[in-house]
Amino acid sequence: MAFRFARAACFAAALSVLASPALADIRLPALFTDHMVLQQAQKNRVWGWADPGEEVIATIAGQRHTAKADDKGKWLLTLDPLAVGGPHTLSLAGKNKLAVEDVLVGEVWICSGQSNMQWSVSQSNDADLEIKTAKYPRIRFISVPQVGTQEPQDNFQGSWKVCAPNTVGELSAVGYYFGRQLHQTLDVPIGLIDDAWGGSACEAWIRRDILAQDEQYKPLLDRWAQIEATLADAVKSKAKGAPNPNVLTGNARPGNIYNGVLKPTIGYGIRGAIWYQGETNAGRAYQYRELFPLMIKSWREEWQQGDFPFYWVQLADFMAEKDQPLDSSWAELREAQTLTMGKLPNTGEAVIIDLGEGRDIHPRNKQGVGLRLARWALARDYGLSDLAHQSPRYKSMEKQGSKIVLSFDHVGAGLYTFDVTKPIGFAIAGSDQKFVWADAVLEGKDKIVVISPQVAEPAAVRYAWADNPVCNVYSREGLPLTPFRTDDWKGVTADAK
Repeated sequence: MAFRFARAACFAAALSVLASPALADIRLPALFTDHMVLQQAQKNRVWGWADPGEEVIATIAGQRHTAKADDKGKWLLTLDPLAVGGPHTLSLAGKNKLAVEDVLVGEVWICSGQSNMQWSVSQSNDADLEIKTAKYPRIRFISVPQVGTQEPQDNFQGSWKVCAPNTVGELSAVGYYFGRQLHQTLDVPIGLIDDAWGGSACEAWIRRDILAQDEQYKPLLDRWAQIEATLADAVKSKAKGAPNPNVLTGNARPGNIYNGVLKPTIGYGIRGAIWYQGETNAGRAYQYRELFPLMIKSWREEWQQGDFPFYWVQLADFMAEKDQPLDSSWAELREAQTLTMGKLPNTGEAVIIDLGEGRDIHPRNKQGVGLRLARWALARDYGLSDLAHQSPRYKSMEKQGSKIVLSFDHVGAGLYTFDVTKPIGFAIAGSDQKFVWADAVLEGKDKIVVISPQVAEPAAVRYAWADNPVCNVYSREGLPLTPFRTDDWKGVTADAK
C-alpha cells in the first residue's frame, strides 16, 4: 500500500516536471501544433517558453507580434483577429525558429464532461458508416489525456488531428456530430478540444480554492481532507486496508481535473463549450443546483472571454421503468440542470429524455445528442434565430376545480404527442404529496389539462419525473418537453452534501 501511494505521488511530481519544459529553445504547448484551428474574428493568445528575457517574434497571415519571456521563461502574445480560412503558417523566431503548419481559422469548441461525452464514434450507432464517410479535412480535433492532480499543469501530451476515416473513431461522438453539423451548415473550419473524462464528478472540474470559499461545500471538502489524511497516515504507519491511493489521482477529487486537464487549455481562443455530465453527481442533485453554475462561472472568469456560450446535455432516460410515480435522484439532477438556464446568460440545455437506454448508461444514439446541441449554437451564436432549438418548458399552472391546466413556453408550432394521441407521463397529487398517474389532454398549442379521479383537490403535477420515464410530449419541431414538476416539495437529495 505504501509503495502504491508513493508511486502515485512520484507520478504527479513527474507530470509537474513535464508541464514546464526545460528552458532554452522556444517551445510551444501541445495546443499549438500542426493542423490547429484558431478562433475566427477575435484576438487569440499564443504562449510558450524560452530563455528568461528572450524576445520571441511571431508571424502569421501578414501579422507580426513580439513578446519577451519573463523570469520563469514564460511568454505570451496576442494575434489580431483573423478571418475564416487558411491554411496558414504560424512562425516563431528567437534563438531558434519554429513553424506550425496547416493552421486553419474557424470555430473552436470545448467538448467536456464525463463518459457520455468521452464516448467515441467507434462505440456509437452506425460506427462503420460514420467512420467510412468521415472525410472532413477542415474539421480538426485534439484530445487531452486524463491526468488528475492537485498541481496546476501547463501542458499535456497531444497534437491536433485532421478528421478522416483513420482518426475519427477515437473522437468524442457527441463532439463530432455537433462539430460536423456546424461545419456543414456554416461551411467553416471547426476545431474541437476533447477533454472529457468518464465518471468524473463536477467538483473535480473546479479549482479547489473556489470551492473552499463557499460554506456549502465544506462537508465535501472535509470528506476529501479525511481521505487524504488517512492515506498519508497509512503511508507513515504502513497500514493495510486503507482507501485506494488511486483516488488521489482520479476523477472525483476536487480540483483534480481542473488542474490536470482543463488548466492547460485555459486561454486558448474558443467560441464556447458543450458539456455532458451529471450522472456522477445525481446523488447530490440539490447541491448541483449551485455547483454546476459555479463551475461554468469559474471557467468563464478564467478564460477571460466574457460569458462565452455554454450548452449542456440533460441526463437521458436510464434504469428500469417504474409502474408507479416515485421520487428520483436523476429527475432532481435534470431539474438542477434546467434551473441553470435561469441563473447564467448564454446557456442552453439539450433535452434527450427520449434518446436513452434503460439497460445502459451510455446510449449509442450520439447523433441525436450532437444535433440537439448544434441547434443551440446555430440559433444563438450563428444567426439562425428561426431554427428550433429550445425544448418546450413548463411555464405556469392554474387549478380549475379537480383539474390543473398547465401552460408552456417555447412550444414552436405547438405541442404534439408521439406514437399515440394521449399525452403520457403525467402524475398528479393533492396536498398529501401522494402522486398517482393522471389523464392528460392537449388544449390549444401550448396547454395541457391534467386530471385524475383519485385526486379531487389537486395541488401539483409532475411530468417525466423518474429515472426512466415513459413520456411522449414534443414540440411539432421534434424537441421533447423538458421534464418538470410544479411543486417544490423536499426531494430525496435535498440533504445530501
